[in-house]
Amino acid sequence: MTVLEPDTVAVPRKDLRREELAKFLRACRARVRPEDVGLPPGLRRRTPGLRREEVAQLAGLGVTWYTWLEQGRPINASEQVLASVARTLRLDAAERDHLFRLAGVRPPSPAEPDDPEFDGATQAILDQLGPLPAAVCNTRFDVLRHNAAYEALFPRATRPARPGGPRNNMWCAFTVPDCCNPFLNRDEELPRMVGVLRAAYGRHLGEPVWEAYVRDLSAASDRFRELWDRQEVAPPRTTRKVFRHAGVGVLNVRASYLTLPDRPEVYLVVYTPEGPEDRRRLERMAAEPAGARPECTHGTPGPERTRGAA
Repeated sequence: MTVLEPDTVAVPRKDLRREELAKFLRACRARVRPEDVGLPPGLRRRTPGLRREEVAQLAGLGVTWYTWLEQGRPINASEQVLASVARTLRLDAAERDHLFRLAGVRPPSPAEPDDPEFDGATQAILDQLGPLPAAVCNTRFDVLRHNAAYEALFPRATRPARPGGPRNNMWCAFTVPDCCNPFLNRDEELPRMVGVLRAAYGRHLGEPVWEAYVRDLSAASDRFRELWDRQEVAPPRTTRKVFRHAGVGVLNVRASYLTLPDRPEVYLVVYTPEGPEDRRRLERMAAEPAGARPECTHGTPGPERTRGAA
């Protein structure tokens, strides 16, 4: 058995978190001036910022309880209490989420617009990445922006899968018939995609848009419903994908995911070729004029059940 020296004894994680919580609250309290929250500045303040009792009063808490929270004592704070403290201390979204995590409470999920605004630089970056297929997506697999190479690889994912619906990669993977479905390694890839989706769903439980999305896709694909019912969760990570393109054949690529700092639930995905032949095929695919290759005549699948399509 290895005996740790006194100065190397591991500190329990909960104790470290409470210590960080105490430091963070004191620092945030010191930044807020009394006049920022409608209080008179006073003449005899020995420390900058608000007093503990002022924070407690403004947040609607007991002074003793708030003092214990700021001292890092082992007390349980609810989401409502932490939200009130965050408002009183004038925390921004990142600071509020940090406060929640230090207190051991899951931060509330930010509401992401279905089609957030992007500046022209975003599309310019995507276009410059060609011939590599690249797109900006959200955690529901909606395709928000994409370049020409991505559209050549996923013609069905870059237009709505059903009238009024979003452009969505998950719908493409599960409901496009085998004859023109670009996903080849589906036995390996589809369970992982559904696991990533379920991890994101946990942050949006009960939200109407998410509940309708899962319900409609479950009705459209037996395979999706089967995988969804497994309750498996997976993290997003760089992974190997195998696609099929009608014009160039099989493409072996690596999918890399880059998050956008100002939009935590939006990410950039870029497909890079595994070998020289894959790169040559990507270049040929990207060089083909849009719409030059006729599509199958079976039509775009709608929300009706597509048994075996995935």
